[in-house]
Amino acid sequence: MNITRHRALTAGAAAVSAALSIAIGVRLSGYGVPLSLVLACCLSCTATFSSLLFHLISAMSTTTHRCTRPGCDFRVSLAHTDAAENRRWQEIAAHHPHRTA
Repeated sequence: MNITRHRALTAGAAAVSAALSIAIGVRLSGYGVPLSLVLACCLSCTATFSSLLFHLISAMSTTTHRCTRPGCDFRVSLAHTDAAENRRWQEIAAHHPHRTA
């Protein structure tokens, strides 16, 4: 995933979390909840939802290469690498020395 797309997704995630917290705040204020409590709830929701979205964006931009041998736990996770570096680690994962138990 390129940097421009990553930034666009991050900005979108921030906008979605802000809209969600505003919607929750409007619903809570309709029930007569004090403003300080509404703001605390909105900030908590924004932080939680933003964290979730940022983890999802990070997972989308990460490539993981694993050993194909059953029972082997060798794996490499890469973020923001070019095709040549990605291919190099794919080959390393496929040909690494296997441990014997």
